[in-house]
Amino acid sequence: MAFIREKDITNRTDAELVTQYRAAGDLTVLSQLYQRYMDLVYGLCIKYLKDTETAKDAVINIYEELVVKLKQHEVSNFKSWLFTLSRNHCLMQLRKEKGKHTVEIADDFMQNSEMLHLDEVKNKEEQLNSMEDCLEKLAEEQKTCVTLFYLQGKCYNDITELTGIEWNKVRSYIQNGRRNLKLCMENKLEADS
Repeated sequence: MAFIREKDITNRTDAELVTQYRAAGDLTVLSQLYQRYMDLVYGLCIKYLKDTETAKDAVINIYEELVVKLKQHEVSNFKSWLFTLSRNHCLMQLRKEKGKHTVEIADDFMQNSEMLHLDEVKNKEEQLNSMEDCLEKLAEEQKTCVTLFYLQGKCYNDITELTGIEWNKVRSYIQNGRRNLKLCMENKLEADS
């Protein structure tokens, strides 16, 4: 697995690291603890999700869940608790994806995959105009966070520093802003049809 790993420099038990994290909220301690089991989490995610990229995303998302949930729950056996958390995450992911089917289209399906058609260019331009209109309709915090994240390539921490908005709220504004932007654009598309 290609995640960056820190060397395990501590010989403390899982329980000691859990207690230290819960007391101080130190993400370095949590990272140290999570890295002990990251390969197992990745293997579990591969087993359930059947796709390496989706599994890698799940490993990161599980860590983000862990940041919050480990403070909320009393954990006596971290390894088994993490296994259950990971399994539930994968099952929820599968439940979300149920009913969504993708079809791969071969490159030679079109006469010339390199050629751009004028209709496609016009369609892209209309989509961009629609996106700009919908972006203006978002709540100010959502608009700011979405613009900084997607259009300027800023990370959550950068956005927090630039705007003074809490990290969790930045994440929420981005997710809600993206959803609202998508709904607005879909509504515009339906109205234009």
